[in-house]
Amino acid sequence: MGDTPLMPVAEARARILEAVKPMVPERVPLAKSLGRVLAGNVVAQRTQPPSDLSAMDGYAVRAADVTIVPARLKLVGESPAGGAYPRLLHEGEAVRIFTGAPLPQGSDTIVIQENTESYGDYVIVREPAKAGAHIRRAGLDFREGEVGLPAGRQLYAADIAYAAAMNVPVVIAHRRPKIAYFSTGNELVLPGTTPGPNQIVSSNNDGLAALIEGAGGVPFDLGVIDDDVIAIQSAARHAQDSDMLVTLGGASVGDHDLVQKALSADGLTVDFWRVAMRPGKPLMFGRYREMPMLGLPGNPVSALVCAILFLVPTIAAMQGLVAPIRMTQAKLGKALGANDQREDYLRATLTERPDSLPVAEAFERQDSSMLSAMSAADCLIVRAPHAAAAAEGDVVSVLRLR
Repeated sequence: MGDTPLMPVAEARARILEAVKPMVPERVPLAKSLGRVLAGNVVAQRTQPPSDLSAMDGYAVRAADVTIVPARLKLVGESPAGGAYPRLLHEGEAVRIFTGAPLPQGSDTIVIQENTESYGDYVIVREPAKAGAHIRRAGLDFREGEVGLPAGRQLYAADIAYAAAMNVPVVIAHRRPKIAYFSTGNELVLPGTTPGPNQIVSSNNDGLAALIEGAGGVPFDLGVIDDDVIAIQSAARHAQDSDMLVTLGGASVGDHDLVQKALSADGLTVDFWRVAMRPGKPLMFGRYREMPMLGLPGNPVSALVCAILFLVPTIAAMQGLVAPIRMTQAKLGKALGANDQREDYLRATLTERPDSLPVAEAFERQDSSMLSAMSAADCLIVRAPHAAAAAEGDVVSVLRLR
């Protein structure tokens, strides 16, 4: 098994994404739909504005009556927001109007308040106004029956406001995938407890839960499991009502790395194992009892980097999104040596520059156990396999973490 060629990162990600499909649609109340991905079009149920409206406070008049100024017009009524002037506007007349109010029939322009003087039943217009000035035409925003938000769109605050304006209280969105996960290791204890001799506090479960939730999934924590075949199999079976199983640790080649052995005897078919990347080489993917299963490394930084590169895009795909890993560019703040055969993801700071590319500077120590460096990192500097040495100021690809 040690002689198996390492799989390139891009191929590994492609194979994982090919193995999953979007979740079934469900009805979601609009107020609870932030971040959800539409499985159907959102169609306007009304026209907005429903009629020609005033865009300003002022007076509704006929443009023909104010081409020559000053013009003296008779004030015959008002049109407030939520109300309307009920009669036809005639020659030489004006209606007091407020922002958002419907135009009276017969009027074709708005004279803004600042360009007038009011004298009881009359108003003096001091500036001419062209036809159509300060009017929001019916349907300016959208019309009944139009597709406002297409299927496949992820909803943000402005989208939700837009749907509400279209009088749509419920949207059809892909169900959020439920991601079950557990860590393995006799040496692990839960946060908040006192580690015994030779034990450490488990960080992977909580970090992974945050990534899953941030990506739109529903985390299902199965806990920390001992390095025991029966215990691992039992934990995995508790994931049967989930959409994907993720394991943390136990996927390497040591005597106590039992995940592949335990689950292969209990319905796991391995697609690939080991990826040409650093950190995170011992990555595994397959199907456990027809459910996609991703085996992440146990080292905390390796687990997070692999989850960002493989699990987050998978959760996106399960919601109907196409979510490529979006790289950007930066200049190196410090020289880097030549790379070996594995794609490298270096934890780094990123300093913005107002007149040029940001500057990325890799931390001196890149140990995959150092969560302090991962927490302090703004980005990952991505170096291709066999990349040549890079000098300070060279342009490199980076993956932003924040």
